[in-house]
Amino acid sequence: MKVILTKDLPGYGFFGDIVSVKEGFANNYLIPRGLAVPATKGNVRHIQEVLKQKRRKLEREKKKAQELAKKLEGVVIEVKKPVGEAGKLFGSVTATDVVTALKEKGIEVDRKSVIFPHAIKQVGVYTITVRPHRDVSVEIKLDVKPEETS
Repeated sequence: MKVILTKDLPGYGFFGDIVSVKEGFANNYLIPRGLAVPATKGNVRHIQEVLKQKRRKLEREKKKAQELAKKLEGVVIEVKKPVGEAGKLFGSVTATDVVTALKEKGIEVDRKSVIFPHAIKQVGVYTITVRPHRDVSVEIKLDVKPEETS
């Protein structure tokens, strides 16, 4: 039986794919759980229209991400944290710290898009990645400095 997947299914395909499966699997598992619909002409047309809309939305998101990446190019942000002996931080620098520092520069970024190569627990300059879209990423400099105590 041919069905159109309405969700990504590992081992079978992705949203919008037309796959052949056994009739019992389709009728007893995929269709009742909303994972697939029968591959009729009407359903195929409907899914193609949904895919077109999704592609347009993804293109808009990608353009926004590319504009954000242009803003982020060459940016150096500074984060101040309490420091113990030998320049070692109490805790570590988090994605929220980076987002806050970027917000102070007028750049809005989701904290989930900030990627650290490793935990930052020392004072120094680091290169981190901001990935606002799965196809767009930009590296920025993070300068970790000791917090001044008065």
